[in-house]
Amino acid sequence: MPSSPNTPLPVRAVRAAVVLALTAAVATAVPAAQATPETSTAPAATTAPLAAKPYMGWTSWTMQSSKYPGLNPKGDYSYLTEANVLKQADAMAAKLKPYGYEYVNIDAGWWMDWSWTPQYDAYGRQKADPERFPSGMKAVADRIHSKGLKAGIYLPVGLEKAAYGDGTTPVWNAEGCTTADVVYDDLRTTNGWDSSYKIDFSDPCAQKYIDSQARMFADWGYDFLKLDGVGPGSFKSGDNYDNVADVAAWQEAIATAGRPIHLELSWSLDYGHVEDWKKYSNGWRIDTDVECYCDTLVTWESSVDDRWADAPAWTAHAGPGGWNDLDSLNVGNGEMDGLTKAERQSYATLWAIAKSPLYTGDDLTKLDAYGLSLLTNREVIAINQSSAPPAEPVTASDPQQVWAAKNPDGTYTVALFNLADAPAPVTAHWPALGFKGKASVRDVWNGKKLGTNRDGITEVLPAHGSRLFTVTPHGGGLKWTGHEAEEGSPSGNAATADCSVCSGGRKVGNLYGGGKLTIDDVVVHKAGTYQVRISYISGDARSALVSANGGRATSHTFASTGDWSTVNSVHVPVKLKAGANTITIDSGSDGYAPDIDRIDVQK
Repeated sequence: MPSSPNTPLPVRAVRAAVVLALTAAVATAVPAAQATPETSTAPAATTAPLAAKPYMGWTSWTMQSSKYPGLNPKGDYSYLTEANVLKQADAMAAKLKPYGYEYVNIDAGWWMDWSWTPQYDAYGRQKADPERFPSGMKAVADRIHSKGLKAGIYLPVGLEKAAYGDGTTPVWNAEGCTTADVVYDDLRTTNGWDSSYKIDFSDPCAQKYIDSQARMFADWGYDFLKLDGVGPGSFKSGDNYDNVADVAAWQEAIATAGRPIHLELSWSLDYGHVEDWKKYSNGWRIDTDVECYCDTLVTWESSVDDRWADAPAWTAHAGPGGWNDLDSLNVGNGEMDGLTKAERQSYATLWAIAKSPLYTGDDLTKLDAYGLSLLTNREVIAINQSSAPPAEPVTASDPQQVWAAKNPDGTYTVALFNLADAPAPVTAHWPALGFKGKASVRDVWNGKKLGTNRDGITEVLPAHGSRLFTVTPHGGGLKWTGHEAEEGSPSGNAATADCSVCSGGRKVGNLYGGGKLTIDDVVVHKAGTYQVRISYISGDARSALVSANGGRATSHTFASTGDWSTVNSVHVPVKLKAGANTITIDSGSDGYAPDIDRIDVQK
């Protein structure tokens, strides 16, 4: 569904139209005299733990949201129909199921007519539009299951305004409860578009309403629910938009609904509530929509490229049971995708190594050869689905970046990215990974052994290009000499402060307006360029100038650590002389630098 308020005006206009349609629909909703939900004849979902690995599948939203010719012939979002969903399910079963893709996810609009007017049953629950889904949602789920696949469905968080009616709509299986009991008396709004009333969970009727929706989906046979517009997040904050209680209620409702249902949250979820998202759901969108709402499916600048900056803070929180969701992976349709081949590969590489769910929004009936190769590379999929941790940046978040993860077998997954608009060399230095000497290198995308490299590997990459390697060390581990920031000399605005999460219990902060931290007596025995590890804290992305011995400074960008109580580290190259050196971290005259915990230098 729509997301960022900072998108170009034409996109904001499209998104506003959706919200206005939802709001205007209050007076035109069509309740139906539906009693209890039908019981699905589909087999029960697998008893394996939900989200043990990042899920793989397809979503309808990408093509619904695009202006690409022919995709939405009856107006915005008209792509979403029973026929189109089942066509994609058939294509997934034939082309992608052997590689692990299994979820067919129906996104926003399944209960809307072509003018985006919603329909509800007699209990205030969403009801399938008879033109979009003439067979009903249960029949669609049954057809998806017949292909050996899983079915997903969508809801916005809160009680939709049109479902409220005049407050007298009864709640299914909850005697005496009506929609007036479900929400606050003042009808305060919630979600990313203010299209719903905020639910008041102090009244037991509220949980009963969520229970009734979860039971309906379970009885229809759905295996997945995307709950959208969730806050804090979705570019909203404040009490009205705090939907943690909603998410907890959905988890409780699913537990008693009679069918396992994967609960995925959307969008741009607030990092400050990451523990809540982990506790109550199976996945959470960390960013805005990847779709461009333009005449292709996506573009590099809006907003595929944002993920390299936004993903690092979340990396440590992904694992079995819940994953960081980077949004849909649209790399299979060539010109329709709106990306170069290099961009498509980089897109797929980051999603794989970050262990994002791999779900595409492409037209699976029209996958080109290159797109199919990206979506079905077994080695890349194995990296995404393995028990290894997600990769994270080992270098600063500059235009040329290296991401890596150490695997349980001692190998490393290593990705090189050139995010610049022109070709450039990118080097993975083995010391930045934590070892020295020789290592054998395998090109993952091409399935080729590249031989043995000493100290690192350098590749010249095209604009927005990437390479993905498996690196097997043959050398030894490294020893480091640590230098606590508080042992250095702050100047200007810079000052030491207590820091419970820092290695020495202190840090140097207030690095702004020319503030500097100078660390003396950094001793190395041989002159050369060293990968200096800088441990830092920063609630947002910040830059700093790093120099040695009064020489020329180099600017580096440090990705957000998510908040001001989390320490991350990256490596920056610094040219040192034999003997004692002085390293300076400088905010520059205009900006803010991150707070510094310590630096470590290879012995």
